[in-house]
Amino acid sequence: MSKTADTRLPDPSRWKALAFIALAQLMVVLDATIVNIALPSAQTDLGISEGNKQWVITAYALAFGGLLLFGGRLADLWGRKRVFVIGLLGFAAASALGGAAQGEAMMFGSRALQGVFGALLAPAALSLLAVMFTDAKERAKAFGIYGAIAGGGGAVGLILGGFLTEYLNWRWTFFVNIPFAIVAAAGAYFVIREPAEGRNRSTLDIPGVILSTLGLVSLVYGFTRAESSGWTDTLTMTMFGASAVLLIAFIITEWLVKSPLLPLRVLAERNRGGVYLSLGLAVIAMFGLFLFLTYYLQIVKGYSPVKTGFAFMPMIVGMIAGSTQIGARLMTRVPPRLLMGPGFLVAALGMLLLTQLETDSSYAGVILFGQLLLGLGMGTAFMPAMSLATHGIEPRDAGVASAMVNTSQQVGGAIGTALLNTIAAGATTAYFADHAAGATDPKLLQYQAMVAGFTSAIWWAVGILLAASAIAVWLINTGRPGTGADGPVAGSADGAQDEIKIPVIAH
Repeated sequence: MSKTADTRLPDPSRWKALAFIALAQLMVVLDATIVNIALPSAQTDLGISEGNKQWVITAYALAFGGLLLFGGRLADLWGRKRVFVIGLLGFAAASALGGAAQGEAMMFGSRALQGVFGALLAPAALSLLAVMFTDAKERAKAFGIYGAIAGGGGAVGLILGGFLTEYLNWRWTFFVNIPFAIVAAAGAYFVIREPAEGRNRSTLDIPGVILSTLGLVSLVYGFTRAESSGWTDTLTMTMFGASAVLLIAFIITEWLVKSPLLPLRVLAERNRGGVYLSLGLAVIAMFGLFLFLTYYLQIVKGYSPVKTGFAFMPMIVGMIAGSTQIGARLMTRVPPRLLMGPGFLVAALGMLLLTQLETDSSYAGVILFGQLLLGLGMGTAFMPAMSLATHGIEPRDAGVASAMVNTSQQVGGAIGTALLNTIAAGATTAYFADHAAGATDPKLLQYQAMVAGFTSAIWWAVGILLAASAIAVWLINTGRPGTGADGPVAGSADGAQDEIKIPVIAH
C-alpha cells in the first residue's frame, strides 16, 4: 500500500480549503431534507399528482446514487478541484431551475440534474480532504468537522426548510443553494491546491460505468417503489432482480478490466469494507427515524414546520458534540472500532428510548433525550468512519473510495425510508384492525395506530444499529492513527492489515 500521502508536506491553505469543502457538504446534506418540508406546497402550486409526487425525491436519489462511483472516478481522472467546482456550479444552476419550475416535468428534470452534479461534488469533496490532510491529529479535527456536518446537516435542513416554507415560499428551498454553491466554488477555485501526483490517468472503464450506474439506479428505484407499491409488486421485484444481475456483472467486469472504475482493492481491505457496511446500516436506521419523527411531531403533536425543525436540535447538538468533542479528541488515542462500536451502541440506546413513544408522550421526557443520545452516538461513530474510509488509500483511488462512502449512505437512506416505512405501515394497519371495534374516538385511534406503526419500525432500527456496532467491532481491526503505518492490528502478530483475498485474472 502506498504511503505517499503520509510523507507530503501539508498544504498551508488546507484549513481555508476545509471551510469551503464543509460549506459544499452542508449544501448537499441540507438539500436532502429541506425539500421534504417544501414538497406539499410545491405539489399544490405545480399541480403535481399524488402518484407522481415521489419523483421530486426519487429523481434526485436515482441520479445521485447511480452516478456516485462515476463521479468519484472522474474526480481521480480530471482532478478533484476541477470536478468539485464543476459540481458546485452545476448544482447551483439546477437549483435555480428547480426554484423557477412551472410544472412537474421541469421540477423532475431539475431534481435529476441536481443529483447528477451532486454525484460529482460529493466524492470530490471527501477525497480532497483525504489528500490534503495527512497529519493524524489534523486529519481527526478536519474529519470531525466534516462528520458533524454530514450527520447533522440533514436535521438543520428541516429547520431551514421550515423557515423558508412558512415565511417565504417553497421556491426558496431551491434558491438558497445558489449562494452556498457560488461562495464554495469561488473559495475552492482560489484556495484549494490539489497534490499533482494524486491523479489517476488510466483509461475510463466504460462497461463499469454503465453496469454500476444501471445497477445502482435499479437498486435505489426498487426500494423507493417498494415503499409506495409493496415488496411483491412485479416491477419492484424486477428492479431488484435486474440490480442483482447488473451489480454481479459489474464485479466480474472489475476483475477482468485493466483499469477498473472501482478497483476491488478498495473494497477488499477489511477496514474500509467494515466502514462501508456499518455506515450504510446506521444510515438505514437514521433516515427512517427522520421520517417518523417529522410525521409524529407535525400530525400527532400538531407542530408547525418551524417548530418541527427546532425539535430536531438535540440531535444536531449531539452530533456536533460527538464528532468534534469525542470522536476528534479520541481518534488519535484509541482504535477506530472502540469509537464506532460504542458510538453505534449509544445511538441504539437513544433509539430504544424512542420506542416508548405514545400519542401523549412529552417532548422533554422521551424525544429530547432519545435524540440527544442518538446524535451523540452517531457523531462519535461517523467521524472515525469518514476518516477511515480514505485512510491509507492510494491517492489515485481517493475519489472512488470517497464515492463508496456516499454510495453506502445513499443506498442506506433509500433502504431505510422504504424498509422502515413499509414495516410501520403494516403495523399501523394491524393495530387499526385489532382496535377498531372498541374505539370511541376514530381520530384518536388513527393517531394511536400511526404511533404503534412508528414504534414497531423503530424497534427494527434498534436492531439495525446493534448490527452496525457488531460489524464495526468485528471487521475494523486497524489501530489508532499514528502508531505505525496503519497502527497495530488486533489479532495480527506483525501489525499488518488483513485483506479479504479476491482472485485477480492476469492479462
